[in-house]
Order: sequence, then C-alpha cells, then structure tokens
Amino acid sequence: MAHRYLDPKTIGRLRRVSVVARGVVEGFISGLHKSPYLGFSTEFAEHREYAPGDNLRYLDWKVVGRTDRNYIKVFEEETNVRCYILLDVSGSMGYKGSRSDGLTKLEYSCYLAGALAYLMIRQRDPVGLVAFTHKVEHYMAPRSSAQHLGLILDQLEEVRTGGGTGVGATFHELAERMKKRSLVVVLSDLIDDVETVHSAVHHFRHRKHEVVLFHVLDPDELDLPFGGLVDFIDMESGDRIQVDPAAVRGAYRETIDRFTKNLRRSADEAGAVYVPAVTETPYDMLLARYLMARSRS
Repeated sequence: MAHRYLDPKTIGRLRRVSVVARGVVEGFISGLHKSPYLGFSTEFAEHREYAPGDNLRYLDWKVVGRTDRNYIKVFEEETNVRCYILLDVSGSMGYKGSRSDGLTKLEYSCYLAGALAYLMIRQRDPVGLVAFTHKVEHYMAPRSSAQHLGLILDQLEEVRTGGGTGVGATFHELAERMKKRSLVVVLSDLIDDVETVHSAVHHFRHRKHEVVLFHVLDPDELDLPFGGLVDFIDMESGDRIQVDPAAVRGAYRETIDRFTKNLRRSADEAGAVYVPAVTETPYDMLLARYLMARSRS
C-alpha cells in the first residue's frame, strides 16, 4: 500500500546518502547503542548485591572473599535504540505560506517523521510516534517491525491540527513515561516560552534521553513578507489583529531572530541538538544534510 509520507523517490535518495557516506544512518544514532541498562555482555559495568534468582556464575568471588558478602558482576549490553518521534499537531502547525511547496508545517513534519521512522526501522530500531498539542493526543509505543512502520505512516495521514501548544506539561509527562533511555526527536514550531521549552528538554536529558529538536518554521514566519494592511489570525486562539507589516517588520525580525537564537542556546545548554527546519527547504535535503553532519561529528 502506498503511503503519502513515505515517497519512494525520497527513500531512494536517502539510501544513496547512506551508500555514499558509509555509516550515515549509524552516525545519526552514534553513541546510543551503548545501553545505559545493565545486562550480561562482555563489558563490565559495576557490582550489585546478590538477589535470590540471580545467576551464580556472575558472582565476583574476589569481592566475596574480601568482604564476605555476595556481589554480582553487572555488564553493559549492546541494544537497539528506542526512538520517539514527538509531532506537534497544534493549530499553528497548520500554517502554509507561498514558499513552502504547498506544505503546511505539519505536512512537512510528517514527511520528516515518515523518513525518520523508515530509517530507524531499517536499522531494526524500535520507533514510536506521539502526536501532541497541550496534551498527548495520540501515543504509539516503539516497535521495529515493517507492520509497525505501516501503522505509523497510517497515523501520520490521519493527524489534523487544532488546539494550543503546551510543550512544557506534555514533555514533562512524556519524560516520566519513557522508562528506557531513548532518542527523542521533536518536530515542532516550538511556539512556547523559551524557558518552558528549556525546562522540558532538560527533563528529557536528566532522564538520560538524547534529544533532537527540529524547529519547523514557514519562511513567512521569519521575514514577514506581506504588504498593505493585513488581518492576522492566531491559529490557536482565533484572536485577530490588523497590522501594517511594513511598520513592524524590523522589530518583528529582531524578535523572531532573538527567539530562534534563544532556543538554540537553550538546546545547547540542555545538551540537546537544535536543527532549524524551514519549510522552503526540501525535507529530504534537510534530513540528508543533518545525517551527513551527524555522521561526521
């Protein structure tokens, strides 16, 4: 079955990226295959006290001899990466300007989500999808099967915009809900208080998750290109305001520039990755550039 958000031509191009630059996809998740969870593999991690049911072959007899207490050797294990794609479906994501190739910010994000899900599942890494506004609207737990990829793509075709943004409460809830260390990919215009976003991202990082923020904006939101008197409608609240863009363009551009710089700085401080995603840039080109840069880092 064909899916709107998984274009065969795009996948072909992304495949070629991974052929041309060996390890591109691996680079995307570099450093994450070392699980923070403890199992029995070849690399020793730490000791813990013996508990009934533990395998006695992992007793550290040297420690037992020194302390007269039973301690188990615990090892790090190599595991697949769990990825959660957090997709903003709030009202503002429905905006579409004249330079975005006919795509709303949500549609652009869905293409990114579809490609990312394909790449991760191709690596046999489980992927989940969370659609959110001011709350979790839809939650799909991570899986790594081809059938699960189909379910993700089906869900991407069903999502619709509406409601307000609530990054803070939603991300705090999800940070507590994600019990295993994961790669968290956020696709959002991040229209929220910068400190709120920072606190939410920091919560993910505190829980040992890797975070990548794709900041999805329409080019109109960066340069306010409109002429004459314009009625602007808030796509989340419905509020209206009439503005002469020429009169406010300079101040507006300074404000949006400050907003994006503060988000980038906040992401850096929290240990997250910030990726500007302007919808006039073909999404496959954006993703390929990011993967290439990631593979070299």
